[in-house]
Amino acid sequence: MTTTATTSLRVWNDADPTTLLLDTSDGERIARELAAIGVRFERWSADALLAPGANQAAVIEAYRSSVDRLIAECGYRSVDVIRLERGTPDTEPLRKKFLDEHRHAEDEVRFFVEGRGAFYLHVGERVYQTVCVKGDLIGVPAGTKHWFDMGPDPEFTAIRLFINPDGWVANFTGDTIASSFPELDA
Repeated sequence: MTTTATTSLRVWNDADPTTLLLDTSDGERIARELAAIGVRFERWSADALLAPGANQAAVIEAYRSSVDRLIAECGYRSVDVIRLERGTPDTEPLRKKFLDEHRHAEDEVRFFVEGRGAFYLHVGERVYQTVCVKGDLIGVPAGTKHWFDMGPDPEFTAIRLFINPDGWVANFTGDTIASSFPELDA
């Protein structure tokens, strides 16, 4: 994968997607801003080289020490990988599925080991767009309204950790707020 991108955080008032309240690529500032709303954000090493087409087991094994550390720290019992390479056919239905605001019954934790994707967090009267890239760990607390955009031609690999995969099922809010904010790559 060849995507070169920078982690960023943009914040808007949820009623005004035209006026940015914050726009930063400073990792420490991003971590502080997200911590203030209960979201875990950390920069980790993601230096393992993955072969093109590496399967789930190979990705998890390449990052076994990081995965094991999170399991020990947080009690996760299930780990999987989502990997989309640029040019993968028929990704639009998958993208659209997560472009609507939803919640999960448990934390959504992702460690990006390649590429990038954007989490939009709707907390109080603010929307926080966090573009996560290789090396970013994000933990969105259970019940947090959010949506995820992988872009029109996705390219990313993320390790996902759960206590119970059933808790990761998306519960859609029915709110159309996501359509008001800029998509990744817009």
